[in-house]
Amino acid sequence: MELSVINSRALDGIRAPLVQVETHLSNGLPSFHIVGMPETAVRESKERVRSALINSHFDFPDRRITVNLAPADLPKEGGRFDLPIALGILAASNQLDCSRLAKHEFLGELALDGSLRAIPGAINAAQEATEVNRRLVVPPASALLAAHVPDSEVISATDILTLCAYLNGREDIPTEKISQTSVEHHYPDLSEVVGQETARRALEIAACGGHNLLFFGPPGTGKSMLASRLPGILPPPSPQEALAALALRSLGGETLLISSLASHYSKRPFRSPHHSASAAALVGGGGKPRPGEISLAHAGVLFLDELPEYPRHTLEMLREPMETGEITLSRARHKTTFPAQFQLIAAMNPCKCGHYGDIEKVCRCTPDQLQQYRGRISGPLLDRIDLHIPVARIPPAQLLSKKVNGEPSSKVKARVSAARDKRFATPTSHRI
Repeated sequence: MELSVINSRALDGIRAPLVQVETHLSNGLPSFHIVGMPETAVRESKERVRSALINSHFDFPDRRITVNLAPADLPKEGGRFDLPIALGILAASNQLDCSRLAKHEFLGELALDGSLRAIPGAINAAQEATEVNRRLVVPPASALLAAHVPDSEVISATDILTLCAYLNGREDIPTEKISQTSVEHHYPDLSEVVGQETARRALEIAACGGHNLLFFGPPGTGKSMLASRLPGILPPPSPQEALAALALRSLGGETLLISSLASHYSKRPFRSPHHSASAAALVGGGGKPRPGEISLAHAGVLFLDELPEYPRHTLEMLREPMETGEITLSRARHKTTFPAQFQLIAAMNPCKCGHYGDIEKVCRCTPDQLQQYRGRISGPLLDRIDLHIPVARIPPAQLLSKKVNGEPSSKVKARVSAARDKRFATPTSHRI
């Protein structure tokens, strides 16, 4: 057999379109060509594949090798096609039994010794492979993520030699399974907040209804502290929300932390980008679109501190995602849509100097400066923030008091969960 076809998956936003890796061996001067819109990392796979096969004690064919990544008009990137290219060469040179290849899909970056390294987008690939009833073969670290997909069959392959023994029927590799035991996640506790009864009550209301919230007050009044306590009083995400959030984080440059991502499967994300973040960092973008902070906060909380310090055009980009729960990034050749169902918590000072209405310090801002500062945030954006809560400075005597000033997050979370269950159980109810 001089022609083989291996199933694999590309990465296109949150989609994982099917790619068939076609390998042909022909007579002629020895050469190795990869076609089908491969980018630099894919073209470099020739050297990784050659070394991996030789170091794994396989014969590298001394013939003309042509690899086609179909469909040819879909851009291919990364080292995810190393494994299917190597298997295609082995199958075409009759070093691998082809009878079991059609029931599997393969993804993985090869090291020079034949071992496999993690790749991004394993969850997306597992979802697509499950829909067509195929097993997905990925490196061990990626398998920890892919196995979270319901009804998926994920095989963890440590190296190409072990994988070929499995495909030839000489060794069995069990499918990866994820324990369903619940994990207790620790968040900052609300009992650590002294005073601020109004702000605490607003935080609970926001948690019950999924409302966006704006805290405004002088510096040092606990606005950031309150915001960081919101994930601790939210109920755990649904399996669909947790899976989508995990998939987005694995796409957002956190591939090296895959094992820690899997352990945070049911944890609500809390993202707090600095006000110097670019528009692409906040909403996503780039030549090859990647999810931004609003997508990485999917099913969780996005905290924007010092709200007026963000560039106005960057804040305006939040208006559509706050309404629709997703962000569409359009490019000349294609467009990509990422989910962005986040809860916005923002904080700002009342004026440029920060002391307007402060009981301890005098504000020296003129009315024009006050209006200019508040005018940095547009009216349509403020209309999308349901609750605007003033946060006053706590007297020093109350801060130094040892008296317990509020309920712990566990009690507030129980009330929030009960309120959400009652609200979403009503036929006429809907998410805000």
